[in-house]
Amino acid sequence: MMAKRLATILPDVTFEEALEITKIHSIAGKLKANRGLITTRPFRNPHHTATINSIIGGGRTPKPGEISLAHYGILFLDELLEFNKSTLEILRGPLEDREITISRINSTITYPCNFMLVASMNPCPCGYYGDLEKQCICTPYNIQRYLNKISGPLLDRIDIQIEVKPVKYEKLEKVNKVETSEEIRKRVNQARNIQKNRYSEENILSNSELTPKLIEKYCELKEESKNMLEVAFKKLGLSVRAYTRILKVARTIADLECTKDIEVKHIAEAIGYRSLDKKYINREDINEQNINK
Repeated sequence: MMAKRLATILPDVTFEEALEITKIHSIAGKLKANRGLITTRPFRNPHHTATINSIIGGGRTPKPGEISLAHYGILFLDELLEFNKSTLEILRGPLEDREITISRINSTITYPCNFMLVASMNPCPCGYYGDLEKQCICTPYNIQRYLNKISGPLLDRIDIQIEVKPVKYEKLEKVNKVETSEEIRKRVNQARNIQKNRYSEENILSNSELTPKLIEKYCELKEESKNMLEVAFKKLGLSVRAYTRILKVARTIADLECTKDIEVKHIAEAIGYRSLDKKYINREDINEQNINK
């Protein structure tokens, strides 16, 4: 439900983006007759039984796969760990390069695939590992084998990792005023405009496109923020890729608040969004936690 709502708060589609999206869907034979430009961001939700070719593209005459059909939109992988491991690992390149090259005997075709990967997964086969109210019935071996389907390098490429606890009935009863998608989208568009103006001379549009050199230029930190990030880097055992992604997320949080400088609170929030790094990469903790339970 949350993944489907994401498309409603993404920045408005530009004319150039609409052209690219429409071309890809036309090549794939997904464009309905008499339909004009596609002006909404795609939301693709392939089943976990999907083949590698259907995800990345292929066929005798290579056609775009799900990652290209999700170009400028969202690729949602529900029950992430039910997907074939080789299918998940092949996403690593496209997530970095934002394009996929498909080679066949008679042709080699490159398709764009600048998509937002959104995924959901259970913590273990039974779904209750780490739950404070229900007991997990999985063995440490089964949990580790289950979690091994997602590798550290792939998890590294996921900027925001949130562990969602079960919702209690009392919270469902409460009627609180919350922001609508339209209100959130206004803030998102405002942040995107800030980024477009900031990078007008850099030939990029958003923080996600920052190179290491541009990160140094646009993500300067004060001493207190540097110290916090250093502690997190050592304590969580973060990689260089995770370090740069934290800086990009912190830069985005600051933009959403219309703040010129990246403050300590922005770094702290961005680090908080890496909550699964320690739990799922340092998997030696699994045995100890199960014993304690």
